[in-house]
Amino acid sequence: MAIKIKTAVFPVAGMGTRFLPATKANPKEMLAIVDKPLIQYAVEEAVAAGVTELVFVTSSSKRAIEDHFDHNFELEATLEKRGKDELLSTVRNVLPRGVNCVYIRQPEALGLGHAVLCAKNVVGDNPFAVILADDLIDDGNRGCLAQMTELYQDYQCSMLGVEKIPPEDTEKYGVVKIDPNAEMQGKISEIVEKPHPDDAPSNLAVVGRYILSPRIFDLLEKTGEGAGGEIQLTDAIATLLNYEHVMALEFEGKRYDCGNKLGYLTATVEYALKHPEVKKDFLDYLQGYCLPSE
Repeated sequence: MAIKIKTAVFPVAGMGTRFLPATKANPKEMLAIVDKPLIQYAVEEAVAAGVTELVFVTSSSKRAIEDHFDHNFELEATLEKRGKDELLSTVRNVLPRGVNCVYIRQPEALGLGHAVLCAKNVVGDNPFAVILADDLIDDGNRGCLAQMTELYQDYQCSMLGVEKIPPEDTEKYGVVKIDPNAEMQGKISEIVEKPHPDDAPSNLAVVGRYILSPRIFDLLEKTGEGAGGEIQLTDAIATLLNYEHVMALEFEGKRYDCGNKLGYLTATVEYALKHPEVKKDFLDYLQGYCLPSE
């Protein structure tokens, strides 16, 4: 019987230094795109894919994430008293019924691989998803993780979300090579962390969506320090290729790299232009702002 993906890990312990001072006291994952924080978009994508167990790998400065997905009884009581039923429903439905949250502290900032390893005891012997909230993906339909879980039902193997990038950007990503002779479409034959453009095996970059078999935990425990002195998830996946198939999926949709200021601002503008409450007035404002003054 095909195994379904029911658990997603959210590594959210990073310091968000590229957004200082905004992230000095506020987690970068709580930065809002119009009226929802990045982490909520990521959670909604996971829930839409059938995930019911949310594992947040946090640090001591990330309590705001835990508070966001908890009940705020004072706020709810105030909204109910004032008859603001629509807002009350929005607040109460931040996390759907039947979806559970687990919070784990990452004691040291030792990289994405270490953050994933911190979830080992909660995930156990089950395949699981990893979602990086910095990568906001909008396909206007199923969601990136739903595309991956649908394909997972057919192949039951680890899977990475990938997209084509400009060759000069390979030093920012893990980059994969697809085996053109494999019977399995999208089978990865090589993965390299942040290669120089001259050494990159392709221009297919791994973005913040993964489905991984539990074998990855044993490999992460044996993975030494990689790029930046951190335990790199990419290095463990490279070893995983020696044991089992790993697929790459070029997902449908547009990715916004909200880990940098330009990507974040782009996402804010484009999501605002689709938001039912503000899109018309915001478009009018942009058109007026961009038109040269007489």
